[in-house]
Amino acid sequence: MRKLLIVPVIAVITVLFSVLFASLACAAAADAAPTISAQSAIVIEASTGRVIYEKDADAQRSPASMTKIMTCLLALDLLGRHQNVIISQNAYQTEDCPLEFSAGDLFTADELLRGMMLVSDNGAAVALAETASGSVAKFVDKMNDEAKALGMTDTHFANPNGLTNAAHYSTARDMAKLARHAMTRKDFRDIVSIEKAPIRWELPRNKVKMVENSNELLGHYDGMTGIKTGWTQDAGGCLAASARRNGLELIAIVMKAPDPKVRFDDARKLLDYGFAQTRLKKGISRDRLRKSVWVKGAKQATVAVHPATDVNYPIIKGEDPKRYTVTYDLPKVLEAPVAAGTPVGKIILRYDGKSVGSVDLLAEQAEQGFSLGSAFVSVFGWLLPRL
Repeated sequence: MRKLLIVPVIAVITVLFSVLFASLACAAAADAAPTISAQSAIVIEASTGRVIYEKDADAQRSPASMTKIMTCLLALDLLGRHQNVIISQNAYQTEDCPLEFSAGDLFTADELLRGMMLVSDNGAAVALAETASGSVAKFVDKMNDEAKALGMTDTHFANPNGLTNAAHYSTARDMAKLARHAMTRKDFRDIVSIEKAPIRWELPRNKVKMVENSNELLGHYDGMTGIKTGWTQDAGGCLAASARRNGLELIAIVMKAPDPKVRFDDARKLLDYGFAQTRLKKGISRDRLRKSVWVKGAKQATVAVHPATDVNYPIIKGEDPKRYTVTYDLPKVLEAPVAAGTPVGKIILRYDGKSVGSVDLLAEQAEQGFSLGSAFVSVFGWLLPRL
């Protein structure tokens, strides 16, 4: 009888050890850095910009149609959604226009923006740029000004669509900065999260084309929220991909993957790794972090500033949230007028004293005008302490 009992006991022990080793193997695989084919890549936590993984993220490469992230942002600012945009001969003759429009066709900016971002129509980018700034060259100047303002130090744009040009380059790190900024805007997110949509012409009337988003991860990867594909022979496969799970949003950038399909496989691996390694720890409520800055030339002597979002801590596996600290990077004095919502500084997140991310500090409104306090700031601001 004892011999009969020994056999099932051994079998149970064998199964338990098999499960244990399988679990350990899975945990080890989750902890291992992803093996990807793209030559450059990065994964960041969206609210702070903290880097979770990077591979040759500062190498300058062609961003291909990820360029259109910047074009979309500027067009939204300069045109809005409802302004009419006519297709010029220049836009019509641009290489690779899947919307198949003709010179003289008329769209609202909203329809062209969706066509540009979903199926990467290069002529749409040209038409939007011409309408927004009068010429592609002037629009490109604005693109480079905005890139500089966003701290994209290794980026230069030469066109609004990402077609190959030796003077058109960026890096995975810079594209992550751009994507992170873009995804703070609801109007942008609304566009890049669309899986398929009809694109409607104003002229010819009643003309409609149904398009599907070239981002194959939308609807096929849990929590996918955007953003933009890119591909040329020179750039290889490019992708800016974002996904949100349990309040944690990640942004992955892939540059120069060997083919269009691999970029999606790489982005999936990067996001899987990021979600396995990272959790978001509640930090300080946006409403509890308010500071003031002196202001000159205004109807008041100070202006309040507050974080753009709650300040939460991205915790990478094995880290202790108590080792996070925050510091403020703010000018001592601002000059009026200051529009409400203007970024004027940053909250810097530090882990073990090392800067790992930031959250924008936004000003409240300060109208241009006169007050005794503000006049005092104008004269003696250099003597005043920081608030």
